Amino acid sequence: MDSFSTLLRTTTHELHEEANSSTFMSDLLGGRLGVDAYARYTEQLWFVYEALESGAGRLTSDPVAGPFVRPELMRTASLERDLAHLRGPGWRSTLSALPATQAYADRIEECARTWPGGYVAHHYTRYLGDLAGGQVVRDRAEKTWGFDKKGDGVRFYVFDQISNPAAFKRGYRQLLDDVRADDLEKQRIIAECQRAFRLNMAVFQALSEEFPLSA
Repeated sequence: MDSFSTLLRTTTHELHEEANSSTFMSDLLGGRLGVDAYARYTEQLWFVYEALESGAGRLTSDPVAGPFVRPELMRTASLERDLAHLRGPGWRSTLSALPATQAYADRIEECARTWPGGYVAHHYTRYLGDLAGGQVVRDRAEKTWGFDKKGDGVRFYVFDQISNPAAFKRGYRQLLDDVRADDLEKQRIIAECQRAFRLNMAVFQALSEEFPLSA
């Protein structure tokens, strides 16, 4: 029988591929959009990670979600440095969430408040994706818009405190395999992972509408 981490990966594989090949990300990584689109995307990420991380403190002692709350993963401070670089020191005054982003952040906050298993689902879909595919985004952003390597503008994608990402991901998958949940709860967590991907894709769709490529 497949381990829980394997089940999570296989049951979200198609949605993962769909998210990675979204029009907005394809255009962004293909260098067809300007740095303003990248900055707008980074703003949306701030709302998502603010939701993930502002509620993390009260989950540290939770038997289900607690093991996943790891300070070396936290991204909000890095996003804020990137936004200061991209938008200037007054970046907070112009910050706005797209309706799709607000819906995504609201769902994360709801899970953090009421359902630790659901929080784990959102934690997994975000952080493991950042550790893996996020490095592709960083590399393209550095080349396309001339950011310093691993510097301001792309710090979100730089996990300074994780010296061996492959080993960290193995350890993270072990946490998933050991999660304190029965089979029914695991099915609920899988469904929430799928929901997380769809919420994320709705943000990409909204961004592609905000930054359409002229025909």
